[in-house]
Amino acid sequence: MELKFELNGKKIATVVEADSLLLDALRSLGCASVKRGCESSNCGLCTVFVDDKPVLSCSVLAARVSGRKVTTLEGLQDEAADFGAFIADQGAEQCGFCNPGLMMNAIAMFRENPHPTEEEILSYLSGNLCRCSGYEGQLRGIQSYLAFKDAQKKGGV
Repeated sequence: MELKFELNGKKIATVVEADSLLLDALRSLGCASVKRGCESSNCGLCTVFVDDKPVLSCSVLAARVSGRKVTTLEGLQDEAADFGAFIADQGAEQCGFCNPGLMMNAIAMFRENPHPTEEEILSYLSGNLCRCSGYEGQLRGIQSYLAFKDAQKKGGV
């Protein structure tokens, strides 16, 4: 079946099988940030935005995005670059496999709640599997990034 949608700001027309997952369609279109992890909607590695809302692409049929806007980490490079430096500064990237999903969910959190509490941050992180870090580095990186953004807004940076 032909599938037409917007991917990272570009109009896309591609052919997919009727039962193709969005994850597979995106990977076939070169979106390497969309990872296959648990295949049971539990790890967050395949997180993308559909119409600016985070979804797990391993549990969505590609056909469901017909006529919609899909954004992967490749389409958020400017927004992700600063934040990624704060994660790396805390040593939280280790193997890096979980970073794209974590970054997508963190960006969704920044957009929805620019001043989250520690408990709210941990709630956003709860859907992201990381086998290397124990999440403390990610938590510190997010908190440092949010403090930096607040200081920027106040003219202190």
